[in-house]
Amino acid sequence: MASYVITGSSRGIGLGLVSLLASLPASQVGKVFATSRQDNSPKLTELIKQHPDRVQFVQLDVTDRESVKRAAAEVERVLDGKPLDVLINNAGFMPWTSGGVVDADDLAETFNMNVVSVHNVTRAFLPMLVKGETKKVFNISTSVGSIAQANRYMHLLVPSYKITKAALNMLTKQYALEFADAGFTFVALSPGWLQTDMGGEGADLPVDIGVRATLHIVHSKTKKDNGRFFNIKVAGWENKQGPNQYNGAELPW
Repeated sequence: MASYVITGSSRGIGLGLVSLLASLPASQVGKVFATSRQDNSPKLTELIKQHPDRVQFVQLDVTDRESVKRAAAEVERVLDGKPLDVLINNAGFMPWTSGGVVDADDLAETFNMNVVSVHNVTRAFLPMLVKGETKKVFNISTSVGSIAQANRYMHLLVPSYKITKAALNMLTKQYALEFADAGFTFVALSPGWLQTDMGGEGADLPVDIGVRATLHIVHSKTKKDNGRFFNIKVAGWENKQGPNQYNGAELPW
């Protein structure tokens, strides 16, 4: 009965993860703390009504340090001495630019959201994670943040997103190195281009397919995978033409 904290749970990938986890047997999933800035998501509200003993909303603005502290205190209170097993840092921001040139204000705002906030949230929940045996932290990244694959994504006018996700990957690696001896698993993963509000209707995959593939990574990766960067695996997409393939392989930094 593992416990989970998921940031950015009001929509998209975060909401999909909460929904899928809530549908799994009680022997696999205990408490799911669905966090977001506001509690006005009708779909999340309905999920909580359907699974009141399993899914709990916790208000969390990842860019506000006091909000992060309050959220961590609330989760700790509910767990009542039990460990937190899995943290999924999913909340993120992707501003588009008109010409692909990095705007300093966009870069600063995006860096705060995609990197600094992940650091602050992770630090706040570490004391609960360290109590358990699972000790898994997954940072939702993207293949667009791969420096080695930068040329293939030149057409995407999201420079701040690319830069900050590359930085998130390094943040993941630094945590992996720092906490390897404590038995942690820190992983960066790319959930694919999904048909979310951020990804748009023309994206490669429906949300539910990407979410299932993402959760497979969450459940299958262990300490031996600490500090690595993974792609999801989707049948029929392993050798697809175009910039995106979903083969479950390790992505290059």
